[in-house]
Amino acid sequence: MKVAIIGAGIAGLTTALGLKKAGISFVIYEGAQEIKPVGTGIIIANNAMQVYRYFGLDDKIRQRGNRISAMNITDMKLKVLSKNELKSFEEKYSLTNVAIHRASLHQLLVGEVGEENIVVNKRLAKVEKGNTGDYTLSFEDGTTAEYAYVIGADGVNSKTRKYLFGDMPLRQTKQICWRGVTEYKLPEKYQHELVEGWGKGKRFGIVKLDGNKVYWYFLLDEDIYNKAPSLSLHLSDCDSMISELIKNTPESGWYKNDLYDLAPMDVWYKDRVCLIGDAAHATTPNLGQGACQAIEDAYVISKLLEQHSLEDALKRFPDVRRSKAHFVVNTSWKVGKMGHLKNPLLIALRNAVLKLTPSTIGDKQLSRLFELDKIE
Repeated sequence: MKVAIIGAGIAGLTTALGLKKAGISFVIYEGAQEIKPVGTGIIIANNAMQVYRYFGLDDKIRQRGNRISAMNITDMKLKVLSKNELKSFEEKYSLTNVAIHRASLHQLLVGEVGEENIVVNKRLAKVEKGNTGDYTLSFEDGTTAEYAYVIGADGVNSKTRKYLFGDMPLRQTKQICWRGVTEYKLPEKYQHELVEGWGKGKRFGIVKLDGNKVYWYFLLDEDIYNKAPSLSLHLSDCDSMISELIKNTPESGWYKNDLYDLAPMDVWYKDRVCLIGDAAHATTPNLGQGACQAIEDAYVISKLLEQHSLEDALKRFPDVRRSKAHFVVNTSWKVGKMGHLKNPLLIALRNAVLKLTPSTIGDKQLSRLFELDKIE
């Protein structure tokens, strides 16, 4: 049984763990020229930590990251508008959210999967089904390979998805995002909290990783950015700590990109080709669930393989995951719009509502996010 996984990101690597657990051989094709540390920070939320406990990696992840026990929304001066304590979920699942450098998680997963199972510098050009029913993968370097099964873990701009469904337009948020990691001694009260500040057409977030590393992000509406395209011009109304964090990070270490997602689609599988992660359900980052949902995909496939053949597992997988993945995409989109209001009256109303909303409302949403999909 020959299985190709397209993409050696978190989705592809975690899915490979499930295939490995089931004794199914695979090869991962990665477009990058080499496997090397990249990226900034990521929060492995409780649902994803449950998956990594299933794969026996939860302790290793905890050791490489930092416990996050609260998630707060503030104004730009760090005045708390909404606070979600995670203690009840930590007790329920005997796990915590963990903030970790993406490169550290990636390095761990590569080690568990085995570099010998990853072929780098292989950018997929097209997928074609042959007369035998197998698939021919053509790469940009002119080489080809044949596989019975193809799992597309190749991200929001998936070539695998293009083969299945043609070009699918992405939804543009019209928001710009900067990310970075820097060394900074956060005050004690922020050591185990995610803090996200909401302003007028902009947001920021900070969270501690391991040691004194701090991951920060800053989002700005496109129309505001176009008038003043330098991030430093938009920090004057932020708390001084936020300005210090960003200015303490060399600009060469900033990651900048437009934010977009994929409108929810129902079909992720066709004729032994399966989409997972961002290739199937790319979301905006507003719930911190993008990678976590990809990790859940890998878990569901792995659990289905305990009872079914690979073909049946891949067929059944979308029906298990679709509802929650769509919930994440749609809810994240709405949160992104709410966090970027510009009308002062609407901002005042939003902030007042956040202050008055009981924590049980936030807990209800977190309950859905943290509970893994049930497999019948």
